[in-house]
Amino acid sequence: MPKANEIKKGMAVTHNGKLLLVKDIDVQSPSARGAATLYKMRFTDVRTGMKVEERFKGDEIIDAISLSRRSVTFSYIDGDEYVFMDDEDYTPYAFKKEQIEEELLFIPEGGIPGIQVLTMDGQVLALELPQTVDMEIVDTSPGIKGASASARTKPAGMSTGLVVQVPEYLSNGERIRIHVAERRYMGRAD
Repeated sequence: MPKANEIKKGMAVTHNGKLLLVKDIDVQSPSARGAATLYKMRFTDVRTGMKVEERFKGDEIIDAISLSRRSVTFSYIDGDEYVFMDDEDYTPYAFKKEQIEEELLFIPEGGIPGIQVLTMDGQVLALELPQTVDMEIVDTSPGIKGASASARTKPAGMSTGLVVQVPEYLSNGERIRIHVAERRYMGRAD
């Protein structure tokens, strides 16, 4: 069983009798000598869909569960459900819009490669995105010539509604690479 400092985003754990999926981790290092590093973890309860927040010391043992990951492709929208197809056996996986609201900001029309569905004992738990996605800027102020010398940024909107800060020299129609977990601009897409 792993310690709290070995837990990563996307892992499944059991805590207080609940099956939880790790959504976010904040590390807090106290400045006092001998004080333990604290890990504030935000989870989603798999059974209820509720958000749960817990704090752990770095050396606390946490019960991790192994999940199976399946590569999928976004297929279509059916009412308020988003359907993803398994890349190998074409099994459909349906998610309610509320379940994957955060993830939908990074999935443009036509989908993206690298999406995975997390399952355990045949039960669909969550949708996992790749670390980075390439998206096209659809709404930003015009690029300023010669602005590459400064580190100033401006907001840029994507077709999905996601807004990230980008350098001033970028303009509409350019493809950029975005870090999903941090929601930040990484560079121009190849």
